[in-house]
This record gives sequence, structure tokens and C-alpha cells, in this order.
Amino acid sequence: MRVALIAPPFIEVPPREYGGTELFIGHLAEELQAQGVEVVLYSNGESTPSVENRWLYQHSQWPIKDVERAQLKDLDHTTWAVADAQRDCDIIHLNTAQGLVCSRFVRKPIVYTLHHTGIDFLSQYYTRFPEVNFVCISEFQCSREPMPKKRPIHHGIRISDYRMQPQKKQYLSFIGRIAPIKGTHLAIEIAKQSGVPLKIAGEIQPAYREYFESKIKPQIDGKFIEYVGLADLAAKNELLGNSLAMLFPIQWDEPFGLVMVEAMACGTPVLALRGGSVPEVVQEGVSGFVRRGAKDLAKCVAQLPLPAEAVRAYVEERFSMQRMARDYIKLYSEVLESAGREKSAA
Repeated sequence: MRVALIAPPFIEVPPREYGGTELFIGHLAEELQAQGVEVVLYSNGESTPSVENRWLYQHSQWPIKDVERAQLKDLDHTTWAVADAQRDCDIIHLNTAQGLVCSRFVRKPIVYTLHHTGIDFLSQYYTRFPEVNFVCISEFQCSREPMPKKRPIHHGIRISDYRMQPQKKQYLSFIGRIAPIKGTHLAIEIAKQSGVPLKIAGEIQPAYREYFESKIKPQIDGKFIEYVGLADLAAKNELLGNSLAMLFPIQWDEPFGLVMVEAMACGTPVLALRGGSVPEVVQEGVSGFVRRGAKDLAKCVAQLPLPAEAVRAYVEERFSMQRMARDYIKLYSEVLESAGREKSAA
């Protein structure tokens, strides 16, 4: 089996810093190859995957400043990748909506993973491609989408990248974009109500600079509330592994929330507001707590710490990269088998 994995061209695979979709693609490519699937990755020239990489644009471009130019670049990259992949790959696996139009011009089966929360116009757009095999990244997401061919497959991570830290320090952590929908301001509120210090890590994108300057920066004192900047893998291990819990006070229907799994892989529970996939990812009382309000989450801090070994074991069972790859291989095999039957019937 030979699979084309097509990533957006803007961030290298695997990403050096921010890039949830690119991290997913890098992990999937690596583990598919380890389990005997031949993979061709289409990304950019700065990518350093363990599989064959083909690219049209050499350099990464993040953050995106000109949306219209970026859309054209993505369309150019994706259509080129699909045209190239159809010559020598069995399945084409897309990760951006622009590429779906190519399904009208190729005979190879198409798999598409949704990496976003529900958006009405995109859901309606997806229904125009009934032959595409859609993958939702949570059962919640799948329940909200109208496409005929869909199934949920949870993300997985390379658990060995994360160091399980049994002994915790007296602080809470927050990792994510500094944005209203991520609830950074609520994380500060929870820390203050619980009386436990907070360390914040994440990207401040231009679109949310005003939010940072008005809502977050005035709260940062370098002692009780700290902003530590961006967090690479080493920094995540340090920040998440030592914290009592990671706060995930989202203000939207999160389609998955990979950082929750990363925290739990470090043996650190997650305190999250209910939204989207959160109840699927966090097991109440085992790997964290899920509540409907910030005040209720602040009360949960008194129940910490949770046993780090049990938190880590939960992730190993549910969210490993190996499990994710097996689920995708099962899907690819079923899609190819179905395509073979249709070809024979014709």
C-alpha cells in the first residue's frame, strides 16, 4: 500500500514550534511507515520527515499575514501534489479543504481528515463530495457532520517523546494560542481563585495582539502569573510535566485538543471546560476533571494531584500513535477493497 499524505505548505513537518495539523501528519507518516505502509509526504522544503518528502514551495510561511495569497499558495501546492500522487500512490490523504475539488479529476480514492470545529459552509461544501472518505477527529465532530462516508479516529502521539513526571510542583500550566477562544483569561481567573500560580506558554498571533495587551499582559507579574513564550517539545516536557495540572478553559467546541493528550502523557491531569470533544479525551477523576464553569474548575485544584502513573497509563491505552496508525490502515484497506469491488463490477 502506498499512501500520499498531503500537508499544507506553510509549516514544516514535523513542526519546530506551532503546528497541530503538521504534528499529526508527521506522526502519522512515521508510524504508517513503521507498520509497513509506504508513505509519500507532500509538504515544504524545510520538512525533515522520516519518509519521502516532495515539495513545490521550499520555505515555511507562518504566521500567515495575507490570507488571499495564502489560499492561492495552498491551492497551487495541493493541486500539484494530487496530480503528482495520482501517478504512483494508491490512496490520497488530504488535510485541507481546497484539495477536495481535485477528487473530481482523479480516480484514486480520497481520504480527508477534518482538523477544525464545525463550520456550516464547510459542512455543506463537504456534502458535494460524497465519494470522499471523511475522518473526524472525535465522535463529537462526527455527530455534527452530514457527509455519508465518515468515521471518527482520535489523534495519537508518540508517547516516548513525553517524560512522565511523578512529582509535581505547585503551579498550574496553560499551553496554546493566546486567544479568547482558548480561554487564556479564564486560566488566569482559575489560578487566582485556586491560589495556585500559573505559567502560560503559547503564540501571540497578530490577530490577537490586542487581546493579549488588554486582557493578559496586565495580569502578568512574573511571579504568580508568568508568560514563558513559545514551547517546543523540551519546554512542554518541563512545563507540563512539573505542573499540578494543565488548564484547558476553551470557549468553543474543540474538535480534539492534542495538547490535552500531551499533558496527560507527562502524567499531568487536565482541568477543562466542557466543549466539543473534551469529555471524550479527559476521563473524569482519572486523567482530569471537566466542568461547565471556571469557578467549578478552580475548586477541582483542591483534589490534586492525581496519580501520575494512572494518567500516563490512560494515554498509553487510548491515544498512542500506534493505535492511530492502525485505525488509519484499517480505513485505507477498507477503502481500497471497496474501490476494487466497484472497479470489478464496472
